[in-house]
Amino acid sequence: MIQVLIPSQLIAYTDGATRLQAEGATVGAALDDLDRRFPGLKFRVIDEQDRVRRHMRIFIGQDETRDVGRPLNAGDELMIFGALSGG
Repeated sequence: MIQVLIPSQLIAYTDGATRLQAEGATVGAALDDLDRRFPGLKFRVIDEQDRVRRHMRIFIGQDETRDVGRPLNAGDELMIFGALSGG
């Protein structure tokens, strides 16, 4: 299982949960697993071309990735962050 940390701007899709468990061999597969249980969540993170949205950041441990095909191992921690913007 993968531990997934959900940012505050997405907890409306997870019934308020900030930490979830997911299954999947890749980042995309883990997000697919979450999206089956929490419809609409993946679309807020991944665009129609299967790329991480530019205002979102995904980390596996301390390493940022923009590759949804990046492999995951049991026990990995996947962190999703919404980038801050403004003027």
